[in-house]
Amino acid sequence: MSLFLARNMASGRQRLRIVSEEEFVMDCAIRQWRLSDAGDLAKLLNNQKIMDNLRDGLPFPYTVKDAEEFIGAMLAADLEKTFAFAITVDDKAVGSIGVFRCENIHFRTAEMGYYIGEPYWGQGTMTSAVRQTCQYIFEHTDIIRIFAEPFSHNTASCRVLEKAGFTFEGLLRSNAVKNGRVLDMKMYALVKEDTE
Repeated sequence: MSLFLARNMASGRQRLRIVSEEEFVMDCAIRQWRLSDAGDLAKLLNNQKIMDNLRDGLPFPYTVKDAEEFIGAMLAADLEKTFAFAITVDDKAVGSIGVFRCENIHFRTAEMGYYIGEPYWGQGTMTSAVRQTCQYIFEHTDIIRIFAEPFSHNTASCRVLEKAGFTFEGLLRSNAVKNGRVLDMKMYALVKEDTE
């Protein structure tokens, strides 16, 4: 039986579920993007702390028009290759998560990417969204391996993956250049057979 606690925060009243004595998880859901999410998405991505931990290619500042274009592209994407979801709390978009099928001999492998708005950091929301997304992918597709490559300095993202059951497979040394710095990345993966 889940126990819910009410917690007041600057962004409004939110529910927390006790998972263990040490861990609190904010209830969230994943769902298909809606064009009406564009305003919330633009607010989330106008945060340099988030942008510093994502790959390049996103405009900054991030406008509602940028968000509409992204959502439109995700809704029009090949449903066998792109699995893109809004992370929601009380049906409000608070983050984004996507799984992208690889090609050629890796066609049953997919890469995961995600972010969540800063007001939701440290509340277990991202871990819950990663778990939900992996469960969906493994139940509804033939994908057998999902991997993610966070920057090695992004300890919060690494912890999300570890708590969601991913295995650390290795350090990718000097694997990226972000904001003019050469950075290491970490390889994490979740294999379907390990979840059964």
